[in-house]
Amino acid sequence: MNYRLQQKIVIVTFLFVPVSLLLLFLIYPTLQLFRYSFTSWDGYSPGFKYIGFDNYVRMLVDFPDAWHAIGNNATYFILHAVAIPVELMMAVLLNRVLRGSAFFRFSVLMPYIINGIAVAYMFSYIYNPINGPLNELLKSAGLESWIQSWLSDSNVVNYSLVAVSLWRYSGVHVVLFLAGLQSIPKDLYEAAEIDGASFWQQQRYVTLPGIRRVVEIILFMNVSGALLQYDIPLVMTNGGPGSTSSTFGLFSLQTAFTYNNYGLASAMAVMLLFMIIMFSALQAWIVKDRSES
Repeated sequence: MNYRLQQKIVIVTFLFVPVSLLLLFLIYPTLQLFRYSFTSWDGYSPGFKYIGFDNYVRMLVDFPDAWHAIGNNATYFILHAVAIPVELMMAVLLNRVLRGSAFFRFSVLMPYIINGIAVAYMFSYIYNPINGPLNELLKSAGLESWIQSWLSDSNVVNYSLVAVSLWRYSGVHVVLFLAGLQSIPKDLYEAAEIDGASFWQQQRYVTLPGIRRVVEIILFMNVSGALLQYDIPLVMTNGGPGSTSSTFGLFSLQTAFTYNNYGLASAMAVMLLFMIIMFSALQAWIVKDRSES
């Protein structure tokens, strides 16, 4: 047996397990998802009926709540996108030599490490209108006019939930920005300083081009995270009041497990997949480096 054949056998042997797992737990379920989206399967019947594109037409025409849920997802996306410059500035400050910076780096990552269900329960207590710490704090500060029913008022409930999402996920964005900043050679900053560049000019012409790849990753996380958001509204409001705070992911789960319409829920999941691909491609085009061309 020659060396080249031995090399191929070793490569195939090492790749067999991961490729098999990929096919079993990713490719096959995705193909089945597409298949179920063309059926009227209720989730427990041994057979199902193919109905073509009826689920997709029904989702687009007969379910205004689905469009309202997508609007709520857009709220998550927009507010997280607005927070990105703030997260970048926090990373810039933590990247400087500051007393206690190591402690602050650990602190900003802690919310992401905590289980999402635990975070939701914790903020449910904080937002409690009767004895919640937030309203008590506002009362003690003389800001009674700011007191709200944070999770039952349809005008503020989505912003309350987005605040929880920001608290949980902004820290990991800061850490990613920090990793990107530390990968930029210090010689570039020294050269820019010698050329008379101010602090803000250094951020514009050195920092931003140096962390462009990190920005792409964070924007992708923002798109996918906003569209897949379901655990926080599920635990804290269950989409309420009514369906005011329901997201598209939560609406899909309720369609499948509450109303036993797995065919329609599969069509929603396929639509969600295409939205993630479409928006990710759009944001990749927006932040594309055009200097080479």
